[in-house]
Order: sequence, then structure tokens, then C-alpha cells
Amino acid sequence: MAAAASYADDSSAKPLASTIFVVAAWRFCALDSRYGRLVLMALALSWLGDVLLIPRQRPRVFQAGVGAFGLAHVAYVAAFLSRGLDPTRTALAAAPAALALVAAARWLRPHVPAELRASVYAYMAILSAMLVAAAGASGADARIWAGAGLFYLSDLCVARDRFVAPGFANGLVGLPLYYAAQLVLAHSVGVSSAP
Repeated sequence: MAAAASYADDSSAKPLASTIFVVAAWRFCALDSRYGRLVLMALALSWLGDVLLIPRQRPRVFQAGVGAFGLAHVAYVAAFLSRGLDPTRTALAAAPAALALVAAARWLRPHVPAELRASVYAYMAILSAMLVAAAGASGADARIWAGAGLFYLSDLCVARDRFVAPGFANGLVGLPLYYAAQLVLAHSVGVSSAP
């Protein structure tokens, strides 16, 4: 569901643009901490997802792209968990994330082809878990939860574009959210308390 690559027919520049956030994390010394290495892995998987989501009419390639982004979110969850979780913030984030997940699933259900539903719903669950883990990450500064929140919002734009109401407006909002999210998360590897 996620990716900058879903908005335009001419997506050849998208992998190049996505390379910027991978390089940014490396330049912010991602290799110097476990947290940074996991974020770098998530960014690299996101780059792969962007490439795989370029073909719009190939469901199996689309599913592989969704899978790459799902694994990226798993890597983000692992990164946030590596910082430890604050139980109170995690619990406070879980309830609204669960409600948003149910609402999004109901919104998308009539529009998602049957062969893609399992992939899309699994992706949505992983995305929600990433948001909760970001909110609960111990010692997290605003970059971590802001990046996760921006990513979540960008994916809503992608879902709307892919399944509900395709159009330029989705990319106009979703692309800046997506790249901002990835760059903010890449910058978060410089958090001094990261293990």
C-alpha cells in the first residue's frame, strides 16, 4: 500500500528520490548503533518497495511491494523496540491505533480486490504496530513519533489513490508526507541516546 511510487505513471525518478533517504541515514551515522542499523534496513526495504510498486497493473508485483513495505515497518518496530518501551505511552497509543485500523479496514473493504485483501490488511496491522511502537519508544524525541505518524498519513493517501479515488491530489499530499517521514526517521538515527 505504501510508497511514493504509486502516484504517477512516470515513476522512473522515484527510486532515485528514495535513494536520498537511504543515503541520509548513512550520512547521519546509522551504522553506529543498533537502532540506526535497523532504521537503515527499514529505509532500504522502503526503497525496494518503491521500486516494486511502480508497475500499477501487476498484482503479484504489487503484493511484493506491499511485502517489502511490511518488512520495512517490521524493521521500524524492531528499531523502536531496541530503545525500550514506555508502558504508559504504549498503552495510550494502542487504543486509538486499533480504532483507526478498524475504521481504515472498513473504508477500504469495498474497494480492495479480494486477491489483495489479506496483503493489505496484514500491512495495515503492521503499520499500526509501527505507530504504537514509535509512540512508546523510550527516550524518543519528536522525530521518531513524527516520522511514524507522517508515514501512516502518507499510506492513507496511497490507499485512497490505489483503491478508492485515484487522482493527482493523493500524490500532492502523500508524496511530501512520505518523503518527510522517511527523512525524519533517517535523521532520528542521530538521537544521542539510541543504543
